[in-house]
Amino acid sequence: MANMLDTYKKKALPSLMKKLGYKNSMAAPRIEKVVLNSSFGKLASGKTGEEAGKIGDTIAQDLGLISGQRPVLTKAKKSIAAFKLRQGTPVGVKVTLRGKKMYDFLDRFVHIVLPRSRDFQGLSQTMVDHQGNLTVGMKEHLFFPEISPERANIPFGLEVTVSTSAKTKEEGVELFMALGFPIQKEL
Repeated sequence: MANMLDTYKKKALPSLMKKLGYKNSMAAPRIEKVVLNSSFGKLASGKTGEEAGKIGDTIAQDLGLISGQRPVLTKAKKSIAAFKLRQGTPVGVKVTLRGKKMYDFLDRFVHIVLPRSRDFQGLSQTMVDHQGNLTVGMKEHLFFPEISPERANIPFGLEVTVSTSAKTKEEGVELFMALGFPIQKEL
């Protein structure tokens, strides 16, 4: 299986340049970064500080296994009394992938994780925003092969955002289709 970077250079880039009418390869859309993030606010609410810390550590450890990179703790920007949230309280973790790790992750995500998810019918074109970025939400992290379902005691959801240099939604959709993402055709 060729990795996604080779696919981009050999197949996707020439077809995108021809289809979108670019004369310079640097003007064609490309993937810039992948951001994985997860929140443990609901899981940790109502727990003591120590229990919440353990939940956060477990989620951070699993996200580190998935991404191959140590996650960063995100904290609440302001206090919200209705959510029992105080400013500076840890509420989630995130990882930003670039370069080789990004393409390795995307290979696994497209070819292994998405087909393993329940009732997967393909990615809707509505998941691509007006700047050409793709955001996929997952209810469970257990679809990743690095996570053992027997060992995972806290199933959590995560969001995968693929940022591109595309200028429009159409360019983004074309890029993802050329790279082999399972994007559904519009009816």
